[in-house]
Amino acid sequence: MLGSRDPQRAEAAAAELGVRGTGNLEAAREADVVLVAVPYGGHAATVAEVADAVAGKILIDCVNPLGFDKQGSFPLPVPEGSAAQQAAALAPDARVVAAFHHVSSVLLLDPDHTLDIDIMVLADDREAAEEVITLADRIPGMRGVFAGRLRNAAQVEALTANLISINRRYKVHAGIRVTDLP
Repeated sequence: MLGSRDPQRAEAAAAELGVRGTGNLEAAREADVVLVAVPYGGHAATVAEVADAVAGKILIDCVNPLGFDKQGSFPLPVPEGSAAQQAAALAPDARVVAAFHHVSSVLLLDPDHTLDIDIMVLADDREAAEEVITLADRIPGMRGVFAGRLRNAAQVEALTANLISINRRYKVHAGIRVTDLP
């Protein structure tokens, strides 16, 4: 299910993906696991809107607080430390997990491309982290890797600025691969 501030927009986008579209609040109420993927400017409002609906549920936050100027992208400061920590503060009864920050949407939507990417998963709730790792592992070419507690999410979110620079320079859709893991 795909949620949006504008349910009609969600329905149109969802139709292309073969899923159902609705408003953010309804999607959060109906879902077992909620993934927040919005521009950072709308992050706090979106999480606050769905906070009650995600109580007790896994809330995956993949938001990257980034700014852009003529020199490229750069990480923005977040008062709580990271977007994921902001989500945890705004939805204190949710089981917040930071993950999926470095996945190229272009490659994810390309059925002819084989992914080869690790998903860094951060959470204070290890059981929730393991569930998200299991979800990542279900996608061919993805591997979930526990990368620490939420207090370390800022570095993972900020790394996206470097990947954007790499992508622009080399005309690729770079991701992350952690070496020397079984």
